[in-house]
Amino acid sequence: MPTVDDILEQVGHFHFFQKQTFFLLALISAAFTPIYVGIVFLGFTPDHRCRSPGVAELSQRCGWSPGEELNYTVPGLGAADGAFVRQCMRYEVDWNQSSLDCVDPLASLAPNRSHLPLGPCQHGWVYDTPGSSIVTEFNLVCARSWMLDLFQSAVNIGFFIGSVGIGYLADRFGRKLCLLVTILINAAAGVLMAVSPNYTWMLIFRLIQGLVSKAGWLIGYILITEFVGLNYRRTVGILYQVAFTVGLLVLAGVAYALPHWRWLQLTVTLPYFCFLLYYWCIPESPRWLISQNKNAKAMRIMEHIAKKNGKSLPASLQSLRAAEDVGEKLNPSFLDLVRTPQIRKHTCILMYNWFTSSVLYQGLIMHLGLAGGDIYLDFFYSALVEFPAAFLIIATIDRVGRRYPWAVSNMVAGAACLASVFVPDDLQGLRIAVACLGRMGITMAYEMVCLVNAELYPTFIRNLGVLVCSSLCDIGGIVTPFLVYRLTAIWLQLPLVVFAVVGLVAGGLVLMLPETKGRALPETIEEAENLQRPRKNREKVIYVHVRKADGPLT
Repeated sequence: MPTVDDILEQVGHFHFFQKQTFFLLALISAAFTPIYVGIVFLGFTPDHRCRSPGVAELSQRCGWSPGEELNYTVPGLGAADGAFVRQCMRYEVDWNQSSLDCVDPLASLAPNRSHLPLGPCQHGWVYDTPGSSIVTEFNLVCARSWMLDLFQSAVNIGFFIGSVGIGYLADRFGRKLCLLVTILINAAAGVLMAVSPNYTWMLIFRLIQGLVSKAGWLIGYILITEFVGLNYRRTVGILYQVAFTVGLLVLAGVAYALPHWRWLQLTVTLPYFCFLLYYWCIPESPRWLISQNKNAKAMRIMEHIAKKNGKSLPASLQSLRAAEDVGEKLNPSFLDLVRTPQIRKHTCILMYNWFTSSVLYQGLIMHLGLAGGDIYLDFFYSALVEFPAAFLIIATIDRVGRRYPWAVSNMVAGAACLASVFVPDDLQGLRIAVACLGRMGITMAYEMVCLVNAELYPTFIRNLGVLVCSSLCDIGGIVTPFLVYRLTAIWLQLPLVVFAVVGLVAGGLVLMLPETKGRALPETIEEAENLQRPRKNREKVIYVHVRKADGPLT
């Protein structure tokens, strides 16, 4: 009996059905962007200072300009280390007293301002921004700044838990069902977050979004790679991630047009309600159905694919089986990821590389320090760097394979981090160029780990394997800010040294994985275990079927 790949040879590897499905799932990839990096705009922290009662009235009475008001009433201006004092402290002065002069009003209270007592902000803050963010609305600054860190940590904690839990459910109950459930929960939680009355409720709904959003993104990735033929699998996998980069560019534009965080959050959430229509547009994965011994349903879906592609199934392809017949329904287990030696090695290396990709990707963004203060343009330009990485993968992956470009990209990222340590501070252009090279390298590594991860596991644990291994990137997302800011306090370049070591080790470990170029997706544990073995040159073997004559030769 034929396999899914055999039937795709007849009905089309990447025809109308696969292109339509890819486009629909790519929209999910783009819509995931605001959840993954939306904190850049939702949690934007503008310059701020303590709100002092009486200052506004005094400024109006004296006719001060904004600069004069700051100079006369805000402590810490001009000091190299005065950011905390300027933003989080205030003069303990009664600004309503009539004895204050309009020219240097504090001179009558003390000959030197440094002798005036300072205290923490007690009446809120004044923010220098025309829009709003969760920082400005809930005052997540100074002593409350840790609450912004908690907000982002909640998303990554949700990513971690959801990747493991929903990954198991998707392999147990199907890709399509779990995809639709994650879309529904994500849409509801996103809207509720946009109308949250306080910080606590906002944090809860953001955690819920984290629980389902990344899992939904990865389920979409698994679905599209299981619908297309072998020759197109790597291309759609890379382009699915390019859709995420497109989402970065769109997010920058939407955030610029909607500078108020509630409207921004609502706008980027509404598309998820449209994704619920996918119930009628996207079928279940036939490969998953076969792994569950539901061959009849899988065959009906293959017939639907053939019809959409304008093809007809030959009579010899009217039944379906896995690459090796499955005797009983296979239920995924976490132990399957470490039970056999080769899959156990793959799991450990993939986990480390997911962690490395996350740490270097986010860490290099923090160290990039693009010139200028326009957050929208900085975000836009940094996203553009990811396109050459994707095209470079497409140009090399079929000619060279997966393993060597992946290993080199990790090593380039690590070497770029190490080189940045020795670039002088006055060569800012060179420093940015090296950082962009590192960003391109780790972007390639990020896209490669997602592609190869799906190719190293058999069908019945493929979704579980991808989601469990990728959960390490969520741990990386949690620890990266601490690596950057804590180590920087010791030595400014110390985080780059750590990133360099981590990246170079990741590149070396990749060389221990098997090459998956030109191989069919493994359907069973045995096939996954045999990936490391060299393939036989089957194309050089000719099988001849000889039919005996019915009667004796004369």
